[in-house]
Amino acid sequence: QVQLVESGGGLVQAGGSLRLSCTASGSISSINAMDWYRQAPGKQRELVAGITSRGTTTYTDSVKGRFTISRDDAKNTVYLQMNSLAPEDTAVYYCNVNVRHGFTTRPYWGQGTQVTVSS
Repeated sequence: QVQLVESGGGLVQAGGSLRLSCTASGSISSINAMDWYRQAPGKQRELVAGITSRGTTTYTDSVKGRFTISRDDAKNTVYLQMNSLAPEDTAVYYCNVNVRHGFTTRPYWGQGTQVTVSS
């Protein structure tokens, strides 16, 4: 069993910054890709950023140059540094962590953390 705990969301003014964290605990041998998704009211959940076990990162176009994803494997933690936040970044942010169990890999989701950006 694996648990994910997210933190770092909140209310911020446009142009401000927030740093999200997501820590995995439990039965973990290794972690493959770690991703951040977000879901705004009335919209589908979308992939915001991802980082592979080798550190390769990807970003959706709307956050490139503003958001940075990173990971600390010693702490089983993934971060999302969000700068120059805009009202359209308002959403619930979810981490998704792919944990290896023997020969299989299973995805786990965090509980979500609200990010609200005021104009």
